[in-house]
Amino acid sequence: MREYGLIGYPLEHAFSKTYFENKFEAESISDVKYHLFPISEIQRLPKILASHPKLFGLNVTTPYKELVIPYLDDLDPVAMSIGAVNTVTILNLKDKVLLKGYNTDVVGVDKLLADVKLPEKALILGSGGSSRTVRYALKRHGVRCLTASRDPMYDDQIRYDEINKEVLITHPLVINCTPVGMYPRTDEKPDIPYQYISDQHVVIDLVYNPKKTAFLQACEKQGTLIRNGFGMLTEQADKTWDIWQRAYKEFRLVTQRD
Repeated sequence: MREYGLIGYPLEHAFSKTYFENKFEAESISDVKYHLFPISEIQRLPKILASHPKLFGLNVTTPYKELVIPYLDDLDPVAMSIGAVNTVTILNLKDKVLLKGYNTDVVGVDKLLADVKLPEKALILGSGGSSRTVRYALKRHGVRCLTASRDPMYDDQIRYDEINKEVLITHPLVINCTPVGMYPRTDEKPDIPYQYISDQHVVIDLVYNPKKTAFLQACEKQGTLIRNGFGMLTEQADKTWDIWQRAYKEFRLVTQRD
């Protein structure tokens, strides 16, 4: 029996469990279980690993995409460049447990942007792990990013109260990388001057539950093209499964040699 799971907090919005269970059923995979691990602090991760020796992989969501890195033995080059992890493979060997981190979110971001005419500049709301991934993906396409953060630390970051008419006019792509507006707090939205959003903008919210967040609704009223993060989720989940399958084959080869 193989086990996989998701760590994050909270997990009321979790997409992964339903997605993977449906995938297992559709592909007639009967020897796999998927768990939710709503841990309130990342320090509980070793206990999860110790109590679930059949874990072969984990999804990682808010707020642990960066905090999980010190617990890993290795990082894929993309995850290392981004500085955020959403997928972990686990090789539970006789004398040690090896954890490697990946970032499949970047594949999902590319999917979201595939049919978008990308501008020169984008405004990113939030500075966490998801924001890092979006900035990485956009940079590869030559898009310069300005990031709104509660605690700006770099020259390309501003406070939310600094988002004004000029900022929005010069940044026609706006992407929300925060969990603001996610179920169950669906009435909340990022604090920006929505009156300066126009039909010249493309607005993306990585939140997928609800499908149309208060943020997207407010932008849609201004006539802009809106998009949620569901397409990103399915794309990154499929990529994650491919990584887990390869890791499991590697595990079987290693154990057979032993």
